[in-house]
Amino acid sequence: MKRASFSILSQLTRCRPQKLAPFLSKNYIHDLTSSSSPLKSCTKAHGLEFRTHQPSHTINTLVGNPPQTSTRQRKIKEKSDLEEAFESAKTSEEMLQIFKQMESSFDETELGLVGLKIALKLDQEGGDPEMTLSFANRALNVLDKDERNNRPSLLVAMCLQVMGSANYSFKRFSDSLGYLSKANRMLGRLEEEGLGGSVEDIKPIMHAVHLELANVKTAMGRREEALEHLQKCLEIKELILEEDSRELGVANRDLAEAFVAVLNFKEALPFGLKALEIHKKGLGHNSVEVAHDRRLLGVIYSGLEEHQKALEQNELSQKVLKTWGLSSELLRAEIDAANMQIALGKFEEAINTLKGVVRQTEKESETRALVFISMGKALCNQEKFADAKRCLEIACGILDKKETISPEEVADAYSEISMQYESMNEFETAISLLKRTLALLEKLPQAQHSEGSVSARIGWLLLLTGKVPQAIPYLESAAERLKESFGPKHFGVGYIYNNLGAAYLELDRPQSAAQVFAFAKDIMDVSLGPHHADSIEACQNLSKAYSSMGSYTLAIEFQQRAIDAWESHGPSAQDELREARRLLEQLKIKASGASINQLPTKALPLPPTSVSGQSSQPDVSINQKLTGAM
Repeated sequence: MKRASFSILSQLTRCRPQKLAPFLSKNYIHDLTSSSSPLKSCTKAHGLEFRTHQPSHTINTLVGNPPQTSTRQRKIKEKSDLEEAFESAKTSEEMLQIFKQMESSFDETELGLVGLKIALKLDQEGGDPEMTLSFANRALNVLDKDERNNRPSLLVAMCLQVMGSANYSFKRFSDSLGYLSKANRMLGRLEEEGLGGSVEDIKPIMHAVHLELANVKTAMGRREEALEHLQKCLEIKELILEEDSRELGVANRDLAEAFVAVLNFKEALPFGLKALEIHKKGLGHNSVEVAHDRRLLGVIYSGLEEHQKALEQNELSQKVLKTWGLSSELLRAEIDAANMQIALGKFEEAINTLKGVVRQTEKESETRALVFISMGKALCNQEKFADAKRCLEIACGILDKKETISPEEVADAYSEISMQYESMNEFETAISLLKRTLALLEKLPQAQHSEGSVSARIGWLLLLTGKVPQAIPYLESAAERLKESFGPKHFGVGYIYNNLGAAYLELDRPQSAAQVFAFAKDIMDVSLGPHHADSIEACQNLSKAYSSMGSYTLAIEFQQRAIDAWESHGPSAQDELREARRLLEQLKIKASGASINQLPTKALPLPPTSVSGQSSQPDVSINQKLTGAM
């Protein structure tokens, strides 16, 4: 939407076709605050109005001699010529050259709008962020008089948007978020008070701001919040675009991809299907956009464990990609297909598919590494562990050389390889690879959510291998990072707290265990529901912690809650119910033998938290629970 921001400014400040709006006059701010819209039709209120001013006395001239041009008229002509030249400029470089000349003829107030147009052009072209920020800030100093008078301004909102974008380029995410949030509030006021002009005026700017907010919050790991902004972007596009436009189809696909990134495949599906419907209608069944939609749908159906549907979409996508000769994308689609075949248990078919792909890849390419990772997965499922390890070693050898070039992609690949070593009970190797993954992610500010997920997996594996003291800092770090990324009530945070509680119990710290088990139970009840199996497990863990503390009254209370929850499952949970009742009887025996309860009989307090980051997918696999959006 950077292009949209620049183009809308050009439209809103143009007095006539292909003519730059007269620049801001000294009276502009006064006229702006007294008008019903900051960008009403071009009039003298919007800037300089050039007229031929007649002198108050008669100038005698010799007959036959040309009239003398006054100094004032020459200056007006020079400024008019500069305006025309600036309007004709096609690139930011041309605009900057003319701006240098304008600085000697125009005052700072008049140059405010010019600075904003240059800032937007630089941002659109991906120019120097420092220069972009400088021009935007210079424009803001001129244009924000309305804000000081508590009146929202569309031009000020545009300044704030481009300042947010420039700060994002510097990875100054907090500063970027501040500017963009202020722009968003201002645009909201303009819309609410009817001061932003027509829908065509304000909506493209709102879209640009929400898109930048989505980028910034994604980079900060706040992906659930980023989704809200992307949904707003789609709503705006639905208002201003034709219902079957290609761009609207892409917007639906982008939103589907964002839901996939947080493993919310159920929410992703309708947007993926909508994108496909729009692109088939507007571009035909054999368009590249349709191929991209189908490949994404394959990923979504895989996430929903509807692997046959996934494979069907993938095959249709491959047909189109072959038609268009898109070899690189075709290879990735074939690797996707092999992974779907593995999920369906068709291991030999997957291996044959991958053998065909590997012959088409370059020796040291990332694509080749992905082929060997998938090959290792297929062989691992066949319990051909020696061959699987050889494939994974080849992949690691390639990826090792790509760490500085593509750190995020390599981190993803290491994480996948570690899962395979984990499935082969090669825990030390899995932990080592995850630590390499974490080292890469720590250098990427936008990968905080992935960093938290990897820390959680390292902690879990250390716990599994009996290295409890080493596990605790990883689990504690993971909980904090995932709370920041997905909200304090996300089910993934609950699973980490369950593991952390188990670690505290192992180290004979029952009070700490009880507190984090209480956190886990509170989160599970909100995100999964109190009768979900994992919520019941958290309840039983809490009972176990209180029992270790000697607080049998509370231990019995929580164990009884677990029994009540299992009873609601009916015959399918008879084994779990039987075990829960056995534990309750044990607690009652311990309680009757205890002479005094020296520890609290009230549950440990929970800190105040807001309900956010809830998920509609309680039944994802343990790796998905811990890897988040990796």
